[in-house]
Amino acid sequence: MRRYDDPVDVRKGRVPGAGGAPVEGPEQFVWKGRLWKVHAVLAQWVETGAWWQSSGVHAVLGDDGPDPMGSTGSTRTAVGTDLELEREVWRVEAARGMTVDLGRGVFDLVFDWADGSWRLTRCLD
Repeated sequence: MRRYDDPVDVRKGRVPGAGGAPVEGPEQFVWKGRLWKVHAVLAQWVETGAWWQSSGVHAVLGDDGPDPMGSTGSTRTAVGTDLELEREVWRVEAARGMTVDLGRGVFDLVFDWADGSWRLTRCLD
């Protein structure tokens, strides 16, 4: 599986899920100027940031050392900042084009809750 960090435009809609039942998820996406139609959602999960490295956790543990996340003297609330680092990952099977199936691939599309953007992070085609 190749790794990327490319912005994509995503249109959400009803697509077949892993169990066959329709789910609300990415229906189409544009990557590098090409339209991809999602045929199935293979999996979906949420990834969180490294909350265990936050200054809030270190304060609770009594560790007053430097924050490995790089905070410099700012009071950082562990819950608020760490929740902003959540991202939704959608593993989808998609094909190029709308009418002709030009070859399928498996893609990981990531929705970043912090800024509302979509990115393509992995691809197996």
